[in-house]
Amino acid sequence: MPTLRNKVALITGAARGIGADTARALAAKGAKLVLIDLDAAPLQALVTELGDDVALAAVADVCDLPAMQRAVDAGVAKFGGIDLVLANAGIASYGSVSQVDPATFKRVLDINILGAFHTVRAALPSVIERKGYILVVSSLAAFTAAPGLAAYCASKAGVEHFASALHLELAHLGVAVGSAHMSWIDTPLVQDAKADLSAFNQLLAVLPGPLGKTTSVQACVDAFVHALSRRKRRVYVPRWVGPVGWFKAVVTSRIGDRAVLPHIPRILPLMDEEVAALGRSTSARNVALDDVAVDPS
Repeated sequence: MPTLRNKVALITGAARGIGADTARALAAKGAKLVLIDLDAAPLQALVTELGDDVALAAVADVCDLPAMQRAVDAGVAKFGGIDLVLANAGIASYGSVSQVDPATFKRVLDINILGAFHTVRAALPSVIERKGYILVVSSLAAFTAAPGLAAYCASKAGVEHFASALHLELAHLGVAVGSAHMSWIDTPLVQDAKADLSAFNQLLAVLPGPLGKTTSVQACVDAFVHALSRRKRRVYVPRWVGPVGWFKAVVTSRIGDRAVLPHIPRILPLMDEEVAALGRSTSARNVALDDVAVDPS
């Protein structure tokens, strides 16, 4: 049976949500952890909880390649190398393409796409040396778009293809690469959107079938730990996300549009009104962390 004992796993977006709970689950299985996030206080609290002999905290912005390289180098120096990478850091923006704050839209692409590249680029020499495994966190949003979330959807489709290209590049070197595709998970990202925007809740309510349902963080963590131990090519949470990907051409056709299009004239203007009232196109937590990224002092 595959074992995670004494494997060294690097996780971005590790301070909260899926990243933090995956770190706890991996530690329980004997893994060592290099944990990266901009949110210093909860990140350090997690390392204190797990123990300095098990985990290393590195406060870094995934958009900053030199900072990511320093974080990886510190992890290699402490634990000897990197076996597993979970490129998990990600954010979302709110609002239509015509109204969303352009800087926030760009920040989503920078974190979700360039952040995955920087994470992989920094860790790659050690992962190749150890013939390790990389899991890039994409989304159901790579298969089906949502109005008012264009940056998120574009970025998650982008990292899916990044992972696929990386898979082809690294297979002959003994490195496995997978992509993870989740529906709405009860993370701070989704919780913040629900709290900020009644329009987001209305959007979830009109999505057909299970597409508007929210799944537990634990279900996602269980799938990630299984994938990291088995070097899975694809991860779907819940499992019904897989068939959505297989039928992407239908989901994004006129047939797939029918369930949502009638509601857009009502929901999208409401979202833009609520975003304008908030004075921000992303969660308050992301705004605060962006300020840290601009001025890390």
